[in-house]
Amino acid sequence: MRKERDSMGEMEVPDWALYGASTQRAVLNFPVSGITMPARFISALGVVKLCAAKANESLGLLESEKSEAIQEAASEVIDNKLDKHFVVDVFQTGSGTSSNMNANEVIANRAIQILGGQTGDRSLIHPNDHVNMSQSSNDVIPTAMHISACMAMKEELYPALNALAAALDNKADEFKNVVKSGRTHLQDATPITLGQEFSGYAAQIRNGIERIKNAEQHLQELALGGTAVGTGLNTHPEFSARAISEINKVTGLDFRETRNHFEAQGSRDAIVELSGQLKVIACSLMKIANDIRWLAAGPRCNLAEINLPEIQPGSSIMPGKVNPVICESVMMVCAQIIGFDSTITVCGQHGNLELNVMMPVMAYDILEALRILSAACNNFVSKCIVGITANEERCNDYAEKSLAVCTSLAPHIGYDTAAALAKRALKENKTVREMALAMKVLDEKELNRLLDLHSMTKPGL
Repeated sequence: MRKERDSMGEMEVPDWALYGASTQRAVLNFPVSGITMPARFISALGVVKLCAAKANESLGLLESEKSEAIQEAASEVIDNKLDKHFVVDVFQTGSGTSSNMNANEVIANRAIQILGGQTGDRSLIHPNDHVNMSQSSNDVIPTAMHISACMAMKEELYPALNALAAALDNKADEFKNVVKSGRTHLQDATPITLGQEFSGYAAQIRNGIERIKNAEQHLQELALGGTAVGTGLNTHPEFSARAISEINKVTGLDFRETRNHFEAQGSRDAIVELSGQLKVIACSLMKIANDIRWLAAGPRCNLAEINLPEIQPGSSIMPGKVNPVICESVMMVCAQIIGFDSTITVCGQHGNLELNVMMPVMAYDILEALRILSAACNNFVSKCIVGITANEERCNDYAEKSLAVCTSLAPHIGYDTAAALAKRALKENKTVREMALAMKVLDEKELNRLLDLHSMTKPGL
């Protein structure tokens, strides 16, 4: 152990650790879950510290030698080379001050090493005076939340959703001529093609992508420069613009200074909005995965209109059974994302006056939601969607037997007659076509024209 000091006095810190006294206090104060902040969030803290150092140097506020050492240390944080030193529990101070100080101390001590000094020598690099210069936890943590979420969307979520939409589009095209019975209220309905069904799934995902992009516009506004309460106390007027310009160079994204620092620090509405849109996508995915599970139900005693890839045995007691396990995995992820959204919603309500005080768990939940949603989409595509095949014979058989095809006769023979025909067909175990011929409601040629199943799927053509 070694001794380090902060404003409250000395603390013993493990020799191997780059963090200092403030972080050690947090380790002792919050022995809650053992869950630390996500790697992507830690990387975003590194981005903020590196770009702040560059901005402060350019403004003549930070010596070049100190700035360069801080930047080098922050680069290692960005690359997640120092993650083992980020030890603060997610369930900590609501402002995330402990995580900000964790970053300040790790970067300060690593910068001291780079300069050839003794770890803990605050006269060389000070975690508050130098690494945290022009910043407060109250603007750093919201900024890191936005940066990490946008990076997760860029690198994980958008590629995964686009791949899923493309896979569903491909199936929509592959199944465009497979006519089947539609179903509403889980009862037989008028014909639809399997391709049309899958086109609806693809549209749900593409709509979700649009919703996420709309939410991203608000995430691109950063709180950096507002310091403690949004006024920008102890910060150069040009700091925010310069630091954010550097952030854009590092991330390749298009961030900008918030239009109102008091909103940006007093609320976390942009995170709540993103979470809400992730919940919409989770609802869409739940419907898609559950539909596919139902359409594949069988293989003999249920719908069995499609076949899923067989990837593992489905039962420890029933030999030969295969289950829709990928669909079920996706559905559980969706349930978890909806749970995350509930937490984030409650946390978003606790923007008390000038600061939200439930940020760390919001950061954890939104990044975890982005991570598992992206992974679930990729897995859904590779292990399920691309391998789906149609059971065309079963689909066509159901379409022909559906009593709802009598709908196309209603304009010609009247609703009541069509209803009577359908009820009699059910009672006598005949198709609508067979019953209509027996009842002689129309001549055979006209009946065949009106009961063309494929034409019913495209009535406007």
